[in-house]
Amino acid sequence: MLFFPWWVYLCIIGIIFSAYKLFTTAKEEEKLDQSFIEKEGRVYIERMEQERERRMAAPENENGDAEENSNHSIA
Repeated sequence: MLFFPWWVYLCIIGIIFSAYKLFTTAKEEEKLDQSFIEKEGRVYIERMEQERERRMAAPENENGDAEENSNHSIA
C-alpha cells in the first residue's frame, strides 16, 4: 500500500487542506463583500429618496420649473 514515501502523502494532504481553506475563505469573503454592497446600496437609495424629497419640497417659479433648474445655463 505504501507506493510513495511518507512525505508525498503529506504533501497531498497539504494540497487538499489548502484547497479546502481556499474555498471556505472565498465563500466567507463573498458573504462579506455582499453585505458591504447591500449596505452601500441602502445608503445610495436613502440619498436618492432625500434628494427626491428635497426636489419635491422646492418651490416652483412662474415658469413651472423648479427653482434650482432655472440656475443652469443653456450653453
